[in-house]
Parts: sequence; C-alpha cells; structure tokens
Amino acid sequence: MIYLKTAVEIEKTRRACDLVSRTLAEVAKEVRPGVTTRHLDNVAREFILDNGGKPACLGYGGFPGTLCIEVNETVVHGFPSGYTLREGDIIGTDCVVELDGYNGDTCYTFAVGEVDDKVKALLRTTKESLYEGIMAARGGKRVGDISNAVQTYCERRGYSVVREMCGHGIGKSMHEDPEVPNYGRRGIGPVLKPNMLICIEPMINLGSKNIVIERDGWQCRTRDRKPSAHFEHTICITDELPEILTTFDYVEEVLRSRGEDPMHIEYIAEPQGSES
Repeated sequence: MIYLKTAVEIEKTRRACDLVSRTLAEVAKEVRPGVTTRHLDNVAREFILDNGGKPACLGYGGFPGTLCIEVNETVVHGFPSGYTLREGDIIGTDCVVELDGYNGDTCYTFAVGEVDDKVKALLRTTKESLYEGIMAARGGKRVGDISNAVQTYCERRGYSVVREMCGHGIGKSMHEDPEVPNYGRRGIGPVLKPNMLICIEPMINLGSKNIVIERDGWQCRTRDRKPSAHFEHTICITDELPEILTTFDYVEEVLRSRGEDPMHIEYIAEPQGSES
C-alpha cells in the first residue's frame, strides 16, 4: 500500500535526508587510495550516531554494515571489508539514516583518484539519468514514466540497466511501496501523487545488464565483472517538479575542495545546500 505523507512526516523525512547527505560528505573526505572500505563504514556510523541518528542498514536482515559498499563491479549490497581502495577504483556508498522514526536514503559513486575515461563517462551518465528520472516524477504521471526516462537516457548512450534491483517508497520504513524500476514503459504503474516520498536510484552497467547474487544472499555484482555505477536521491512528489530531499551539495563541496570533478548537475527545484 502506498502512503501519502503529512507535512509533519515530510519534514521529519527531510531532516533524516539532510543527515544522510551530510554523512556521505564525511565519507567523501576519506575516499582515496589506501583506505579500507571498513574505515569508510566506521566513519559513516560514527557520524550518524554522533548526530542523533540510527544507521538503518546496520543489522537490517542481518546486513553487517552502515554503508552498502559498491566497488567496481559490485552493483548493490556490498559488505564493508578490509579491501583497500586503489587508484582507478570506483566506489558506491549507499546509506540510509533513521532520525526521529523516519528514513532518508541516498547513494553516491566516487572515483578513487584518476579513473579510466570510459568509467568516468559511466559515472556521469548514471548521475545524469537520476535527474532525468526525477524530472519525469510529477504528480499525475506514473512510475513507468520515471523508469522509461532512466532506461532511455542510459541505453541510448550504450549502457545497460539492471533489472532485478529498483528504487522504492520511503518513510517510517526504509522500503515502502511503490517499487520504482529503472526500466519500463511510459504510462504504466502506480500514479504519482503529491506527498508521495520515493527513492529513485539508477544502477547502470558498463557492460551487460546481467548480475549475480553471491552465496551470502546480499552482495550483487555484474556477471561480466565490468563496472557498475549507482546514484540515488529521496524525493517528494508535487504537482510540479519534485522536491529533492537529499542533496549532493555537501559531497560536491568536499570534492571541489580537493580539486576533483563533482560532475555537478543543475536542478532548479533542488534545495541549495539544504541549509534550513
């Protein structure tokens, strides 16, 4: 069942989204060659707890981390570990924070040092496709309009779209209805209504769309072991362009301070810095 949120619930979710966005900025400060993914996970967990939140993924169904760690060919649900980041890696950091009973969810895929131009183009296209999906998410349209916008944008540029994993509703629970696939036909699926809160999260592969679930039942990688990228925002549906409740502004500020390319994408309805 799809729940439309009250103004109070949206405000609580907004605060959780701000905290999870700031959490990934703390992680961004530590992403570099020579750092273990377990260290990044510890940074995220400590920051969330220090700011009154709860790491929602930690212990969820037995999941062992605060962050879902997605290095190179890992699509989603990777475990933090002793793996040491290397020059040329990419790493997705998917994080959910619970604050005052409501959840915020976001993901950013970082380049570790200098990465191959083909991989850099994959990151940019995946991030751009997130905003294509968001711009299709207006009240009165359907989930399929989001799905088709992401799929069309990526496939026209030669990338493949993961079928088995998708976005979702969010609120008191980390995962609520509706599911929000990254592929599909326009005009199908649940109607988008104002005050729906959903997460849009393209998971896009450089090679084939086919994936493998590891024996632990969690970690998911590309079958051909080519890189996969993942970006995610939590949004609130309105009659016009949706409001993005999470923000990449904090992460991008960190990347700029280090002289790295944040691949900034303008979206006029996105709160600038979520300073309120």
